[in-house]
Amino acid sequence: MFFRKKASFSDDDLEGVIQACLSDDKRAQRVLFQQYFSYAKSICLRYSSSTEEAEEILNEGFLKVFRNLERYDSQLPFKAWLRTIMVNSAISYFRKNQKFHSEIGYDAVPDPVLDEGIVDQISADEILQLVQQLKPIYRSIFLMHVVDGYQLREIADLFNIKEGTVRSHFARARALLQQMVIESYPYVSQRNWGNTPF
Repeated sequence: MFFRKKASFSDDDLEGVIQACLSDDKRAQRVLFQQYFSYAKSICLRYSSSTEEAEEILNEGFLKVFRNLERYDSQLPFKAWLRTIMVNSAISYFRKNQKFHSEIGYDAVPDPVLDEGIVDQISADEILQLVQQLKPIYRSIFLMHVVDGYQLREIADLFNIKEGTVRSHFARARALLQQMVIESYPYVSQRNWGNTPF
């Protein structure tokens, strides 16, 4: 009987870890999971309404990582590839649980007061806390476009909805966020608003 020789690798050698994972080395899989757990979880938390949702997305995302690792192009940054898988896992999760389509309605959103520099006056964590309060469809489109750099056409393709609908949802997400900032942080100057993501 022939035994496959396990690939040798060091924990700080990503290429070696990946090669060992491709050989179904459980220790290498643990190393890869541990090294990228925090980064992946931060992505999943952004797209989730709760820690439980984030953990489900994270687990599904890492399953996809290990199943598709042979498709990873080592010439590209691993984190970018991982981020794409986690974002796609979030989309799949909400589609499967019908959390998007049940909420594709239109809310009455007040016209925002367009101000510049608001991002300089409140922290990124405070902004993300507000983003978490958006409906899943708004939150996801906003994060995909502003944080993860997806074009609106790409988002429309991923959600299988019209680009105009994505544009409308993005505009509503921005308006809601601006309104939440005004209500939550009344001390923020409304004089110098400007080049903000919202």
